[in-house]
Amino acid sequence: MTKDIDIRKLAQSFFDAIEAGDIETMQNSFTPDAEIWHNTDELIVSPAQTAQTLTGMVKRIKNRRYADRRLSVYPGGFVQQHVLTGRRVEDDIEVRLPCAIICKIENGKITRLDEYFDSAHVAAFRKYA
Repeated sequence: MTKDIDIRKLAQSFFDAIEAGDIETMQNSFTPDAEIWHNTDELIVSPAQTAQTLTGMVKRIKNRRYADRRLSVYPGGFVQQHVLTGRRVEDDIEVRLPCAIICKIENGKITRLDEYFDSAHVAAFRKYA
C-alpha cells in the first residue's frame, strides 16, 4: 500500500507538472492502463489521450496555476479540490476552472482519475481550440 506521504508527493508532482507544462511527467504519473473520466462527457480516456488534451491546453493557456489546492489523502488515493487559473494566449483574458479530482493509486501510480468541473468554465478554456 502506498503511504500517505507518498500519495501527497505524487499529487503535488502531478499538478506541479501540469502547471509547468511538463506533460511527460504528468503522463508518467499514470499506469499505462489507467482510466481518466470527465463528468462533462462521461467518457473514459487513456493517459495518452489526456496528454494530448493537456498539450493543447498548455499551448493555449499561459501562467497556469492550481490555486486553492485542498488535498485530502485516503488509503489508496486522494481527492483534490482546486481552481485552475491562467490566461488565454490568444487574447490574454484570465480564465478559471473550479475542479475536484479523485484519484486511485496503486504502487505509486494513478490507476483511475475522475475529474469533476463546471462545463461553463470549460468553454472559456477551449474558446480558441
